[in-house]
Amino acid sequence: MKITRQLAAGITLAIASFASQAADAYVFAYFTGNGEDGLHFAGSADGYKWDKVGGGRSFLAPKVGNSKLMRDPCIVRGPDGTYHMVWTSGWNENNIGYASSKDLVNWSPQQQVPVMAHEPGSLNAWAPEIVYDDKRGEFLIFWASTIPGRFPATDGSSEEKYNHRMYYTTTRDFVTYAPTRLYYDPGFSVIDATFLRANGKNYLVVKDETRHPPKKHLRIAAAPDLHGPFGELGAPITPPGLWVEGPTALQIGKDVILYYDAYQTKHYGAMRSRDLVHWEDVTAKMQFPDEGTPQRLRHGTVIAVPEELLGALNK
Repeated sequence: MKITRQLAAGITLAIASFASQAADAYVFAYFTGNGEDGLHFAGSADGYKWDKVGGGRSFLAPKVGNSKLMRDPCIVRGPDGTYHMVWTSGWNENNIGYASSKDLVNWSPQQQVPVMAHEPGSLNAWAPEIVYDDKRGEFLIFWASTIPGRFPATDGSSEEKYNHRMYYTTTRDFVTYAPTRLYYDPGFSVIDATFLRANGKNYLVVKDETRHPPKKHLRIAAAPDLHGPFGELGAPITPPGLWVEGPTALQIGKDVILYYDAYQTKHYGAMRSRDLVHWEDVTAKMQFPDEGTPQRLRHGTVIAVPEELLGALNK
């Protein structure tokens, strides 16, 4: 078939248009302060330079839970394109929050999901994370809770009465939830677990919450199956002596970038790796909005989104 210049130009334009639509941008969902005003977004084209989205406004105000907070937002995109979000709705509550959206602007009614109601003595349900398990065709939600006396060997290792382990539930429709079960017990007080998918494999990132003696660092284990068993935890990957929380990570090209909230020094940091063994501190290469102010990013989740979606959020 003979291709005319006009047809060739049309094909080139179509390819360029498709590439533009398919190009990824990145959105960082986070909270500010104590989480009173809800969901905030930062956006980036490269994963290094982050700008406030929508002028820094809240995209969703918290309406569930006794405290009505929206801390530690975690978002995952389901197979039908719907974005599902879970969050911490209060410091000392047995429930978490849930809502969904097609565009990250218009959200479903919020749910209060009583994930630890079966344990009346539980102290908390912190930093829930959500992932889609394509092997089982369901969503996996996991979080950190303390049930006093449940793990006596490490009682007193964290602040106050806390001695956390990871718990989980699953759902296909966000109407019916499986009974809560223990998810991950590494033998120490653990919080802020998150999954990282890199080079076609899954990894579990966790924070060692041990206070006595202080650890407060991040470690990684291989996760051949989202339900475990998980591999042996590697050595700490965050800077020595720096107390961090809220890890979130993604792969950009050949690099894996892991972001963390350095909550004591009130800044966001980042580590970079290609083999998940050797890590480079790239905090100095990052630019986050409102660093050093009460509006700074707090414990959130970074996700890849279509470029046009980030543009729509900014409008």
